[in-house]
Amino acid sequence: MSTTPTSAQLFERACRVLPGGNSRTTVFLEPHPIYAACGSGCRITDVDGNTRIDFLNNYTSLLHGHAHPVIIEAVRAQLDRGTCFPMPTESEILLAELLCERIPSVDRIRFTNSGTEAVMMALKAARAYTGRPLIAKCEGCYHGAYDFAEVSQESTDDDWGSLERPRSVAPALGTPTAVLDNVIVIPFNVPAVAEQLLLQHADSIAAVLVDPMPNRAGLMSATPEFLQVLRRFTSRHRSILIFDEVITFRLGYHGAQNEFGVIPDLTALGKVIGGGFPVGAVGGRADVMAVFDPRGGKPLVPHGGTFNANPITMTAGLAAMHLMTLEAYGALNALGDALRSDLTGLFAEVGVDVQVAGRGSLLKFHMHGRPLSDYRSGVPSAAEARAMADFHRALLSAGIVISPDGLCALSTVMTSSEVDSMVASVREAYDSLSARVPARAHS
Repeated sequence: MSTTPTSAQLFERACRVLPGGNSRTTVFLEPHPIYAACGSGCRITDVDGNTRIDFLNNYTSLLHGHAHPVIIEAVRAQLDRGTCFPMPTESEILLAELLCERIPSVDRIRFTNSGTEAVMMALKAARAYTGRPLIAKCEGCYHGAYDFAEVSQESTDDDWGSLERPRSVAPALGTPTAVLDNVIVIPFNVPAVAEQLLLQHADSIAAVLVDPMPNRAGLMSATPEFLQVLRRFTSRHRSILIFDEVITFRLGYHGAQNEFGVIPDLTALGKVIGGGFPVGAVGGRADVMAVFDPRGGKPLVPHGGTFNANPITMTAGLAAMHLMTLEAYGALNALGDALRSDLTGLFAEVGVDVQVAGRGSLLKFHMHGRPLSDYRSGVPSAAEARAMADFHRALLSAGIVISPDGLCALSTVMTSSEVDSMVASVREAYDSLSARVPARAHS
């Protein structure tokens, strides 16, 4: 890229010491990633001095953009008191109290350092509580890097099997067969098939893991019927229903479970609850969470972590959550609704089959006009993937940051001005779209 020579030089250096030049596959970009120098509000400036509007917010984790003064001041004060200790601090209690108060299903909560760890501990808790081995999860849904949660997260039409019996597909070379054998894959948003598959293993399923609006599966909402099937099955068969709200907790004051009207047994959290610092948490019913309790001796599920609930993260998270009042959620979600509406209108105006999925402050572009119903309906063809790559690059050139696969997340420091800039930039990028995306048929 002619406007990012310093990034190119940094990437060349990185490749000498990091495999592929990075520690995070999602930031890789051909011919090289763009390296950030600083961020302020809703804008990022790269090492070459180019400033762009950030519509990704570190993959949805920043509710308040970059370097929010309230969060910075809280963290600065904690830095003077210390960054981590071999003992707990009150900051852990304060953030736990806030989350238990806000989330209807959470009686007790424990902190981790990532969403991956939160999901992993939720699954371990479910196994310990039920005494069962099997995990059920939805095809095409990403839940972090734990082996069991990864199964079939990127299955394709080459390996996913029939809709009536999706295969358990290994995400990485070397995944043990025993992992695949202990994960039941169900189709997302296909309630009748999901229920049938679950019933076949009813006495062995410890937990059903679901994201109510999974990004990797297209950011389409789970239907009420689908979630009700999962809730009914887990209640009747004494399995644990786990909601992965690592991303979707940003949808509302009480989380996505309140927005969707389904109360899980356990909830995995991350991203926004850390105020821009590494974080995760698992919370839920007191009786299930008791598997972590060491007061009677060795707990059923031992859980440690050198930086769990470190005071920097707890302080930043508490400040970020206090900023998210009911009014702040309402304003942020309204801005997201406006952006989706404006983009949908633009694509209709220019006559291309591009659609925008999502809800609240989350949205995702799809380079096709097929109805979005389940994971398989949203998987892009090779041509659609190329169109998305072109679109992503065109938006970067126009000063807009989104993910390479079309994910966007708004922040509270954005206004209608940034929404207008996004729509204008998408219009500007239309030439790259029209070269790849078939024009909509007109009668």
